[in-house]
Amino acid sequence: MALTPELQTLTKAFSGLGVDEKALVATLGKSHPEERQSFRKATPHFFKVDERSFERWDDHHVKLLKHEFLRFKNAVVLWTMHPWERDARLAKEALKKGPESYGILVEIACTRSSEELLGARKAYHSLFDHSIEEDVAYHIDGPEGKLLVALVSAYRYEGSKVKDDTAKSEAKTLVNAIQHADKRNPNEDDEVIRILSTRSKPHLKEVYKHYKEISGHNIDEDLDHAVRLKETVQCLCTPDKYFSKVLEVSLRTDVHKHSKKGLTRVIVTRADSDMREIKEDFKNHHGVSLVEKIEEMANGNYKDFLLTLLARGG
Repeated sequence: MALTPELQTLTKAFSGLGVDEKALVATLGKSHPEERQSFRKATPHFFKVDERSFERWDDHHVKLLKHEFLRFKNAVVLWTMHPWERDARLAKEALKKGPESYGILVEIACTRSSEELLGARKAYHSLFDHSIEEDVAYHIDGPEGKLLVALVSAYRYEGSKVKDDTAKSEAKTLVNAIQHADKRNPNEDDEVIRILSTRSKPHLKEVYKHYKEISGHNIDEDLDHAVRLKETVQCLCTPDKYFSKVLEVSLRTDVHKHSKKGLTRVIVTRADSDMREIKEDFKNHHGVSLVEKIEEMANGNYKDFLLTLLARGG
């Protein structure tokens, strides 16, 4: 069934990330019952027709649309929060959602400054009457929990001083632990956890460099079997690469709703820090600018707000 321009406008307004509120008001507000019936019949991905020829919303898509209508509100709410409260609430939500969201804990622990992470921990105390370390330890078992507790507890030195011989020695330690992963999971290696959870970011970037010189590979390229460690290394050493990938996944068609949230989270939390570098990495690795991709995939006030935040980073 061919769609009229009005039906095409409606379908586009409901598709993608966010909802085009202005198009809905302009088109639906002027529509007649027959036109709305045509829209229902022409969009079977939104509506079902039962045995009585009654067109009704598909329940699954109603739930999805509720999320899309909320995207703009959620983005504005997150943006206006104090960054400490925002990170504390993101951490709490990640713990509730389970393993598919634990990468958010890594983001918060590894891409914030020591003072920012300490602030998030203080906010978590105030909001939830627990420490974030306590809740991570309670919810996440085994080696992965041990790593995450160490990361969220960190207060790293932030100066530029690096001892090259120590960085080289620790790179060898990581090479040995990762190359012998078939014998022992590197998540369980105390030295791996110590290095990643205590060393400064300038030091770890030197370790990253020496690892490649010794092994011929980047650390994260050798950690596909240990996802949480891979996220940790990327967030500490190449955060622009990590966030660029999160954004790329969030902008794919039909991606899981948890992954879609990455678009709001990354743009809101990085708009005032390293968004320029993230945009450069996105363009280099995916062949299209982040702005162009959002213009293609997002709608309405949500799209406009994201683009406004992106413009802040230059």
